[in-house]
Amino acid sequence: MMKVLFVGDIYGQKGLDTLKYFLPQIKEEYKPNIIIVNGENVTHGRGINKRDYKQLMNMGIHMVTMGNWVWGNRELYEFIDDANIVRPLNFYQAPGQGYKIISYNQEKILVINALGRTFMNGNIENPFIEVKKVLEEVECDYSIVDFHAEATSEKVALGFYLDGLASAVVGTHTHVPTADSRTLPKGTLYITDVGLTGPLDGIIGVDREIVINRFLNGHSVPNVVAEGAAQFNGVLLDFDIKKIKHIHLESETV
Repeated sequence: MMKVLFVGDIYGQKGLDTLKYFLPQIKEEYKPNIIIVNGENVTHGRGINKRDYKQLMNMGIHMVTMGNWVWGNRELYEFIDDANIVRPLNFYQAPGQGYKIISYNQEKILVINALGRTFMNGNIENPFIEVKKVLEEVECDYSIVDFHAEATSEKVALGFYLDGLASAVVGTHTHVPTADSRTLPKGTLYITDVGLTGPLDGIIGVDREIVINRFLNGHSVPNVVAEGAAQFNGVLLDFDIKKIKHIHLESETV
């Protein structure tokens, strides 16, 4: 029996509070064996510091994946090597590791993080080649790929490319949940984007007035995490029955 809860991009302290609020309910209802979260936006929307990492560990999170803002908080350099954090695999050289294994009841769950290249940082290794290489070389019972990418076409392409090789490919980064959670023809569980956990009424997590004004007049000010209602987005990966279920919850009181 293996159920994994993967939680979409946690945005700021609002995201941490939202996760803490909904997690007991989700554990009770779905009984996941392993919990993985994307944490690249945890600390004020950019990167993760040690204090916020410890908050996640205290909630019982098993692994944290990252993305394009992995180095947005420089404090990560000080503790990534000893942390339950997986940074993007396809950097040429970087601290930390691009994949790690979680051991549970004598089974091994391989967790891989990779960055897309389309509309993002092209100066990285090809994620298709690098992820497949790890999946073919590392022994495990289950494998989960967090593909942090901008283009939906790139995410869908990687899903089909790894179909039958990876146990699950989940997309992160664009913060808006997609309605395409499915089991691919060869058995890989897939979703293009899990969505964010944090502000509901911001614009992908940011105070909406800041973003609207940026589109109106081109004037940019630093992002501020939005206040107000909260949303939780995650997927339950049930590898025994090969089913993926998207979980979306909202609250006005978090």
